[in-house]
Amino acid sequence: MATQIAVPQTGQLPKVKGPEFNDRDRINDILSYEKYLTAGYNTGLNEMQNPKLREAIGSILRDVHDNQFQLFDLMFQKGWYKMKAADKQEIGQAHQQFSNYKTQFPTFS
Repeated sequence: MATQIAVPQTGQLPKVKGPEFNDRDRINDILSYEKYLTAGYNTGLNEMQNPKLREAIGSILRDVHDNQFQLFDLMFQKGWYKMKAADKQEIGQAHQQFSNYKTQFPTFS
């Protein structure tokens, strides 16, 4: 059985979810938007040549990453975001998978 990592819910949400937009929905919506922003800024930063623009966008990207983490942490602290704890076998498999990726890249001297 998978172990979940979670903080108990604060009891502020109804047991049965209705059509209304509650605090969890609002924060989750903003969190999704922040994740969308980081993807866009990352792509732009990868293709940016102008050093001053690159520095400015990099700063904005760091701020968006910070905002995203604060929203995630708020949801986690309220018990609205749960994660599955990885067991040792899953960690080993992931390590092996990503270690094998290294063989696909050219080596640079």
